[in-house]
Amino acid sequence: MTPVDTFQAQRGRLFGIAYRMLGSASEAEDVVQDAWLRWQATDTNAVREPAAFLATIVTRLSLTALDSARARREVYVGPWLPEPIATGADPAAGAEHRESLNLAVLLLLERLSPAERAAYVLHEAFSYSFREVAEVLETSESNARQLASRARAHLDRERGVTVSGAERERLLGAFLAAAQAGDLARLESLLAEDALSMSDGGGVVNAARKPVSGRARVAQLILGVLEKFGEGIVPVAVEANGEPAMLGVRDGHPVALWTVDIAPDGVRRLLIVLNPHKLERFASVALSRS
Repeated sequence: MTPVDTFQAQRGRLFGIAYRMLGSASEAEDVVQDAWLRWQATDTNAVREPAAFLATIVTRLSLTALDSARARREVYVGPWLPEPIATGADPAAGAEHRESLNLAVLLLLERLSPAERAAYVLHEAFSYSFREVAEVLETSESNARQLASRARAHLDRERGVTVSGAERERLLGAFLAAAQAGDLARLESLLAEDALSMSDGGGVVNAARKPVSGRARVAQLILGVLEKFGEGIVPVAVEANGEPAMLGVRDGHPVALWTVDIAPDGVRRLLIVLNPHKLERFASVALSRS
């Protein structure tokens, strides 16, 4: 296998690592491109395990990129949400452990230290052993285990209990139907008491500049947004980040992506991506459904 073929065979996994590390598909692609340039400059005949070698490069490049990415997010206009990817159009993008691809999980990963995030991504999403994680992070195996354990504990504590895929689809369908019908009482009944809504407009389009919390306030926000901005929008069911989501399409262009995190007591988090730059990967989906 030529060096080009070797890299191409690993490209999907490399993108998956970088995307989960950064929460941005465009930034992940930049990291993969940088890894390609480094691979070209490497004596590949001396590399015994190309897959491990490339994964190490991408993880370390992602750790470096994460520092500057976090600095940019500190001055981001309004709430920042991860850039969604259309896994329905590209099943391979969501082929690895799907929990780590969920938008709500990617958002929670932002609260971890860079090393904890890397340990979680490599171990939980891509099944790297703690020995392999330790080698990538240049630390001890016991510390790699602790990093991954702290990351998992944080996610379990913050996210809580989730529901099965079938129950999630049922609740999502009921939630969207209530929203489209303008049924405030039904909508409130489907929201968890501590429901949280976050809208990412990136300062490009109108969006709530702060998260909205509480069942009643979130329900009122949803109906208010739909009443004010919903005219001409066609809802399209899509798969985003490995899970069902709703894409709002107007005149063949994606204008909003709604995704929810559902617990046994209802919708816990509502994440609304409105920033047009983050919806570009759904342009072909929107055009085909318009």
